[in-house]
Amino acid sequence: MTDKTFTFQYHVLDTIDELPEEDRLLLDEAYLSAEQSYSPYSGYHVGAALRLKDGKVIHGSNQENVAYPDGLCAERVAAFYASANFPDTSFDTIAIIAFSDDFEVDTPVAPCGSCRQALSEYEYKFDEPIRVIMKGKSGNIIVVDSVRSLLPFTFNESKLKKK
Repeated sequence: MTDKTFTFQYHVLDTIDELPEEDRLLLDEAYLSAEQSYSPYSGYHVGAALRLKDGKVIHGSNQENVAYPDGLCAERVAAFYASANFPDTSFDTIAIIAFSDDFEVDTPVAPCGSCRQALSEYEYKFDEPIRVIMKGKSGNIIVVDSVRSLLPFTFNESKLKKK
């Protein structure tokens, strides 16, 4: 048996002013997306703003459904829209923010496992990292340089048998 350790570096910022202007603007876009979320059941609003390599910004917000499994997270809404409409353009950075009708979201919100897997597909497709900026309505900000840091043992095309 061999024991191994996985570690990664991430950045914790105390204020939005520590981010470069283009990332501050991306977080602002994510907040506007969260305001557009359809979340009548949870009251938990999540917004994502995905910056493509060419600078275009794609918005996504969580979409709930009374049949709970039929909803979709903000991150996948943005990523799937980007891939469907700009299939040859890689993703540079995704900013994610959340707030609630019922409580203060004062810690950064991270993508769920399904969103991590979906985003890692696009890192694999373009062989380029996607930066992830995570924030709650208040509190500090976490920046990760690659989705692979959040999901180190990804399932990807290389795991499939091919003829």
